[in-house]
Amino acid sequence: MKIRPLDAHEAEALLELWTVSTTASETDTIADIARLARQPHARCLLADVDSQIVGSIIATFDGWRGNIYRLAVRPEHRRRGIARALVAAAEEAFAEWGVRRVTALVERDHPWAVGFWNAVGYDLDVRIARFVRNLPRGARVDGRTSGGRRRVRDG
Repeated sequence: MKIRPLDAHEAEALLELWTVSTTASETDTIADIARLARQPHARCLLADVDSQIVGSIIATFDGWRGNIYRLAVRPEHRRRGIARALVAAAEEAFAEWGVRRVTALVERDHPWAVGFWNAVGYDLDVRIARFVRNLPRGARVDGRTSGGRRRVRDG
């Protein structure tokens, strides 16, 4: 197995991996993956076995915390240490960036994923809730509505 960075031309193959390995989201597009590949403090790392992409992890640093997204391994390649190797590679990137705390976003309804993160030394932080909002493509934020919410308009 070899772990290496994503090349932007591999976006379609990465999408296929995510389709068979995990839950898809609205940001799973070729354009979004290509943009990810160009970010200075983001690394999408791939696990290759026999020139086939069998795993992925996204490590980002926002200047405050390291974040892990999209740890995925093809079902037929699981339980071989690939996920652990991807996490270790992400942690190496964090060390280069000076990251001291890492957050891994994990879907609660995937008990095998929750168990994995516990096994590699990450603790569930029950003090934190994740709030999300999908913005329409091309949306711009312009001011606040009552209650402190921002208005989002297509444009």
